[in-house]
Amino acid sequence: MRLPRLFRTTPFRLTLLFLALFAAAASAFLAYIYLATAGEATRRTDQNITREMRSLVAAYDRAGVDAVNQSLIERAASERPFLYLLMKPDGTRISGSIAESPLEDVRGAPSRASFSVTDYDAQGRLVKHPARGFQERLSGGEILFVGADVSEDQAYVVKIVRALWGAGALVIVLGLAGGLLVSRNVSRSMGALNDVVAAVRNGDFGARATVRGTRDEFDELSEGVNEMLDRLERSMAGHRHAGDAIAHDLRSPLTRLRARLETAYLDVEAGKGNAEEALGQALDDTDGVLKTFGAVLSIARLQAAGQAPDQVLFDPADLAADLAELYEPTCEDKGLEFDAELTRDLQVRGNREFLAQALANLLDNAVKYTPAGGAIMLRVRRRSSGEVEYSITDTGPGVPDEDRARVVERFVRLENSRSEPGSGLGLSLVAAVAEAHGGRLELSEGPGKVGEMGPGLRVALILPRPA
Repeated sequence: MRLPRLFRTTPFRLTLLFLALFAAAASAFLAYIYLATAGEATRRTDQNITREMRSLVAAYDRAGVDAVNQSLIERAASERPFLYLLMKPDGTRISGSIAESPLEDVRGAPSRASFSVTDYDAQGRLVKHPARGFQERLSGGEILFVGADVSEDQAYVVKIVRALWGAGALVIVLGLAGGLLVSRNVSRSMGALNDVVAAVRNGDFGARATVRGTRDEFDELSEGVNEMLDRLERSMAGHRHAGDAIAHDLRSPLTRLRARLETAYLDVEAGKGNAEEALGQALDDTDGVLKTFGAVLSIARLQAAGQAPDQVLFDPADLAADLAELYEPTCEDKGLEFDAELTRDLQVRGNREFLAQALANLLDNAVKYTPAGGAIMLRVRRRSSGEVEYSITDTGPGVPDEDRARVVERFVRLENSRSEPGSGLGLSLVAAVAEAHGGRLELSEGPGKVGEMGPGLRVALILPRPA
C-alpha cells in the first residue's frame, strides 16, 4: 500500500527520525531519573532504619532487654512509620508490630531485606505494601529487627516517572503534529515547483514559480528557478533567432558562391572567362561563411563555459600595444589617423587570445565604419573604481542611443551598415568575452559631429580588478 505523499516527504521523515532519537534519549533519561530517585529513596529509608536501630541498641546496652521491649511497645503504639520485632536467641518472638522476621536465617549475620507487609485498607480489603528492614543480633543474643513501609516513597517515584512519561508523550505528539504541518507546507511549496518543472518539461517555457514574499529558502529557490527559466527562454529565443539570422545572412553569400561557381564552370566549359578569378572570389565568400560560423562557435563556447578558460595575469598595455602595431598600417592605408594612449604597469586577469579577438573586432569595426580623414584612438587606463578599461573611439557615424542596447545582440546590423561586409556578430562576441571575464561592454557617443563626420562611437571593454 502506497503511503500518501505527505508521509513520503523528506521533512516528515526527518521529523520521525528526530522523534525517534528524542524518544530514545527520553527513555534513557527516564531510566536514569527512576534509578536515581528510587536509589535515593532507598538510601534515605535505610538511613532512617539504621538510626532507629542504633537508638534501640543504645537503649538495650543501657538497660537490657526489658527496656528495649518497653520501648518497642511504646514506639509501635505511636505514629512512627517503623516495623519492629524483638526475638529470643532461638528466634522466638518476644514483642513487636510484626509476627515474624522476613529473613529466613534469623540467627545469621546482620543483614538487610526487602519484603511485603500485609495490611487492610479503608474498605477492609487485604493489601500488601513494600517494605525494607534491618536485622541485628544484640550483645545478649537477642535478635532485633527494624523495618519501614516504603510504599509512599515508591508511589512518589512512580508519580514522577508517570509525569515524565506524560510530558514525553505530549512532546512526541506535538512534534508529530508540527512535523505534519511543516511537511504539508514544504510539500505544497515543492509541489508548486514540481508543477513548474513539469510544465517546462512539457514545453511551456512561460511557466514560473510563485514567490510568496516570505524571503525564506523557498522564495530563494523560486527566484533562482525563475531566473534560470528566464535565461533558458532567452537562450532558446536567441538560438531560434540565430538560426533564422544565419539562414538569412548566409543565404546571399552562399547563393553568390554557387552562382560564381556555376558561371565559372560554364565559362570554362565554353572556353572563355577567368576561372582563377572566379575561384578566388568563391574562396573569399567561403572564408566569410567560415568566419561567421567561427564567431558563432566562439560565442557559444564562452557562454557554455560561463567564464573564460586559461586566465592569467598580464599587463593590458602589452596586448593593446601589439594590436596598435598591427592596425596602424591598416589605418594609414585607409587614410585614417591612428593613436594609442596606454597606461603601463596595470594588471588584469584574463584569456589573452579571447581579449585580443574582442579588441580586434572593435578595431575592425572602427576601421570599417570610419570614413577616410577620420581618426581612431585606442586607450588603456585604470578607472576610479579600480577597473581596467580598454576603449576604442572613432569619428564614424556612431550608433543612436536607442540602438546601443540592441546592437550587441547576435546578427543585429543597423541600416547604415548593410552595405558593409559582415555578419553582425562582432559586438556580440565582444560582449560575450566581457561577460566571461566578469566585465561589461559600454557604448557611448564619440568626440561629436564635426562637419560631415561624426558623432563617432566610443566602445569600452571594462575588466574587473584582479583578485
